[in-house]
Amino acid sequence: MKRQGVVGMLGVLLASAWFAHAAFAAETFKVAVMDQQAVMEKSVAGKRALEEMKSYSMTRQKIVSADDQELKDMELALQDPNSKLSEQAKQEKQEQFRAKLEAYQRRLGDFNREVQQKQREMVMEYAKKIAAAAQAVAQKEGYQAILDKGSDNMVRIVLYYQPALDVTDRVVKEFDSQNK
Repeated sequence: MKRQGVVGMLGVLLASAWFAHAAFAAETFKVAVMDQQAVMEKSVAGKRALEEMKSYSMTRQKIVSADDQELKDMELALQDPNSKLSEQAKQEKQEQFRAKLEAYQRRLGDFNREVQQKQREMVMEYAKKIAAAAQAVAQKEGYQAILDKGSDNMVRIVLYYQPALDVTDRVVKEFDSQNK
């Protein structure tokens, strides 16, 4: 019986030591979460970058829309039953239409690649800037890690967190102070 009591006491001591260690470790290891997308959307510099990207895309879209309208007008003219064009003139117009359509498709592909490239560059640039702001917040507030909580549109890295752990607003403020 004494042996069981000693083993039991030893077990209690080990469990207490483990809990004390776990409690101590929990106090010294601070983790926070943030939403990178929200930092982009809420920060002054992020909003400005998103507006520039939107403006860049809209400029390209206007050019594409004008080309699209020109192609529609040409197609309607070619299909007009009241057209008094000779057969040779119709063929020339059809060839012009095909050439414009090919140029339109090339331009559309080029514009899409340009916009995607510009978006990738912006994302890479701002991801670095957001990481620097998050690092500054972590150093100021004693966090060992700040995780991106993700969003419904993206892969969620953090499945659960207590709202008090969210430092997104503090990262936005730091981001704005670093990127005036």
